[in-house]
Amino acid sequence: MRQKRNIQIIEWEDLDKRKFYSFGVFMTVSIRAILYPATLIRTRLQVQRGKSLYSGTFDAFIKILRVEGIRGLYRGFMVNNFTLISGQAYITTYEVVRKYASQYSQDNTVKSLVAGGSASLVAQSITVPIDVVSQHLMMQGQGEHLTRFRLKSNTDTGKPKKVFGQTRNLIAQIFAADGFRGFYRGYVASLLTYIPNSAVWWPFYHFYAEQLSKLAPSNCPHLILQAMAGPLAAATASTVTNPMDVVRARVQVEGRTSIIETFRQLIKEERFWGLTKGLSARIISSTPTAIVMVVGYETLKKLSLRPELVDSRHW
Repeated sequence: MRQKRNIQIIEWEDLDKRKFYSFGVFMTVSIRAILYPATLIRTRLQVQRGKSLYSGTFDAFIKILRVEGIRGLYRGFMVNNFTLISGQAYITTYEVVRKYASQYSQDNTVKSLVAGGSASLVAQSITVPIDVVSQHLMMQGQGEHLTRFRLKSNTDTGKPKKVFGQTRNLIAQIFAADGFRGFYRGYVASLLTYIPNSAVWWPFYHFYAEQLSKLAPSNCPHLILQAMAGPLAAATASTVTNPMDVVRARVQVEGRTSIIETFRQLIKEERFWGLTKGLSARIISSTPTAIVMVVGYETLKKLSLRPELVDSRHW
């Protein structure tokens, strides 16, 4: 028996899976295209020493745009799109684990926490190699002195090779320097960042949505309440996990092997303020990210409802 809730959650067994995956790919690509520049800016802010290159999120945006143009904000985007696979794996794992967790507990917080953590574990195993390559591409241009690898120029023009030429170039350099393990550099740090982030986000998302539904008029569309709950949950999760995200970014980009040593050096050089680096960019990016993702995901689930259930769900 499901918990009595003002906002009814659409579960895995309620969905037409063919519609769900077809609409899901289009939604994911669209969201990534909109939000990618904020991810790039956050990565550069986290990896720089002190404020050696950028003084903040807005300053980074202006400088990248001025020096590198629009293309500078999308460095590594094509490679990053391969994480579509991990995105589908994430949401499938989340929904399936929720379904099986309900056999042991009807508490929505428990189901969301376990499913969110499990989904992140599966997704990160796929994402980390793509992330490693993507982040090194992000650091080219103004931030190239902060990464171990440099893109080789086309001998005829003196300019960097085009997108997939750059990617092959970096993959070859990473493999030559670190072998296969180089593509999983920062894997443990990623798990320590994203498993807690995912495990915290989902319970808080449902909690905030339910609390808002109690305050809102009875005829208020549920999608509006969910769109408000998403950023609140994202800000909560980002604040809790940002210290580990800073360490993760440095491990992956600088080629470090020790999480503990990276953490100690960060504290030694920049004190505890170093643990908040990129937090404003992360919250700024997570707010529209959460709104777009929640509206997209909840709409996706409603569009993917089995025909006999369509009229039973309030939007």
